[in-house]
Amino acid sequence: MVFAVAYGTNVPTPLLLHYRVDLGLSPTALTAAFGVYAAGLVPALLLAGPLSDRIGRAKVVAPFVVLAAITSLAFLAVPSAVWTLYAARFLQGAVSGVVFSVGTAWLAELWPDGRAAQATAVALGGGWALGPLVSGLLGQWAPGPAVLPYLVHVALLAPALVLVWRIPETLTRPRPGPLVNLGVPAGARRAFGLVVVPIAVGVFAYAATAVNVLPLELEPVMPGVGVAVTGVVAGITMGTGVAVQPVVRRLGTTWSGAIALALGAVGTAVGLLADASGVWQLVVPVSVLLGLAYGICLATGLTLVARLADPAARGALTGTFYACSYLGFFVPLLLATVGGGRFGPGLAGLTVVSAVVAVWLASPAARRLVSSPTPTGRRAAATPDVPRSATPPPPA
Repeated sequence: MVFAVAYGTNVPTPLLLHYRVDLGLSPTALTAAFGVYAAGLVPALLLAGPLSDRIGRAKVVAPFVVLAAITSLAFLAVPSAVWTLYAARFLQGAVSGVVFSVGTAWLAELWPDGRAAQATAVALGGGWALGPLVSGLLGQWAPGPAVLPYLVHVALLAPALVLVWRIPETLTRPRPGPLVNLGVPAGARRAFGLVVVPIAVGVFAYAATAVNVLPLELEPVMPGVGVAVTGVVAGITMGTGVAVQPVVRRLGTTWSGAIALALGAVGTAVGLLADASGVWQLVVPVSVLLGLAYGICLATGLTLVARLADPAARGALTGTFYACSYLGFFVPLLLATVGGGRFGPGLAGLTVVSAVVAVWLASPAARRLVSSPTPTGRRAAATPDVPRSATPPPPA
């Protein structure tokens, strides 16, 4: 279920190049589709967990698995009705927010022996990497390039559509609580706002830059392979991000945030070089660098959340972290807006901002904020263990 939904989230990504040519959409209009995704996802992350605590996991998740299939079919109407691109991306965001948050909690309650964390990590990482890779290859060389990738996703969802109704409900009694709970303890507000939030935004700011910005910018110099290259770049970026997360244990979270933002600065600088030179092959090392930045930001942020949170509201604070991370999907739209439809000036600005934030995160003041006593009075270790998987517990 989680894998199938994660697979579908980036199926449209390589196909944006088809839409750009066939529909005559501007880079700003295309990148807006990813901002719309975040607009649907962020409220879902904040609301779905508390709602599932009130009425049960199955009643929240099952309808959204059905909606995932309907949404993929809605993309088939994009060539004749452009507005469906934005509507379908908004619905994809809502589906992802619900299934990733509540589905993860549901699985953890079904498998309380610890298997859930590893299973969810594999499902999310595998789906995020394979979805755009397969979509890019099909979109480049298969018949019906704007149709077949979505039909493959619907076929992949078919078993989930059957099984989700048979999974046992794990919530035996309602847990009343506020509908929205950010979970930020009073004593951790400065640490969360000044350290965790910049790291959170970096998660998908870098992933979206690698997957959405550079392929769109370099498409004119990739004749005949642009869609496939976009799929490969997406697969490398997301796959690298998953593979690197265990390394944060060795880096230590007081330094890993700065390292992630520094990698982001280097990656965007190489991307700027690719844009200026027209050497599209540079997107491969860029995808590795920005994939590393994405993965380290994700693991670091979740580790800091676990350190700063009140144990009774750890899920809520994690949901808030994920909501902040998905704001990064607005970065491509911002870059296109800054450059008047061109990404070069925006990439230069993102490089500078990333470098400045990396310097701040490496400063003694920033490191003290996240190594000082936690709101519950426990002294955090200098290099705490990283969670076994960087996956979102329920925002509840």
